[in-house]
Amino acid sequence: MTELIDVPDAEADWEPATETRAGGRNPASQASMFQSAAWPLRSLALLSVDLEAVARRLRLTLETSWDGHGTVRAAFFVLDGTDFVVTHHEGDAPGTHVWTRKGGPVDSATRVGSLLTALGVGPDAVSYSVWGSGTDLTHVPAAWRRGLARPVWSRQEFWESFKSRPRMFVARVSFEAVTGVLAGYDIASGGALLKGFQEWLAARSGTGENLVWWALVAELAFPDGRPAEPWSHGDDQHAVAELIRLFDEFCEHLAGDPTAPQTGA
Repeated sequence: MTELIDVPDAEADWEPATETRAGGRNPASQASMFQSAAWPLRSLALLSVDLEAVARRLRLTLETSWDGHGTVRAAFFVLDGTDFVVTHHEGDAPGTHVWTRKGGPVDSATRVGSLLTALGVGPDAVSYSVWGSGTDLTHVPAAWRRGLARPVWSRQEFWESFKSRPRMFVARVSFEAVTGVLAGYDIASGGALLKGFQEWLAARSGTGENLVWWALVAELAFPDGRPAEPWSHGDDQHAVAELIRLFDEFCEHLAGDPTAPQTGA
């Protein structure tokens, strides 16, 4: 039988590995299994349902772990091809926090719609979502913040701020400038802002599935044909107004039912 070799105890000035920061004495830095698994995830929604009830419904096994916000209970599972994680942290208000893998072709509302269907509940169970429906930032769990001063803007929150104070975002309110800001914010948000907008516009116009979203907006703004470029100031402002109207309708479409297909009119 192999004789085990003694390992010295921790040095007196070593902090716990879970608390190691830059300049710390302990050479090791520890993350929980939940933290390691959650790094490639993004927050998706908060459901006003009990985590234990979710586990019972789907016959999931809940695991207990921890992170910087305390003890967390979680279940990792696949549903309709989407990797889901449902969690609840100690100290958070009642509810189930839903995460999913970053990226992928499926829009956020459709992902949650699949989960709601499997759970046998309706969209009224969505207390908070990254696409804005039912958003109430006072109920965002502490775990979502993860070092941020505040949660990332929802789609509707950003849009309402942009509409009310566009000159905080662009020096001159023009169709080119507005579409540029929206495209840039969409990239920065990982596609959360404009997810499904192109498909919705294409369904609205009945054509143009191969056109980018801003070209579809221009087609809808000028149904008798786009004016020759450079556009006049009047044409340019008309296009801006139509973009605002169309995106407002798109947000209302999502807010009315987060499970509805985003390609519908």
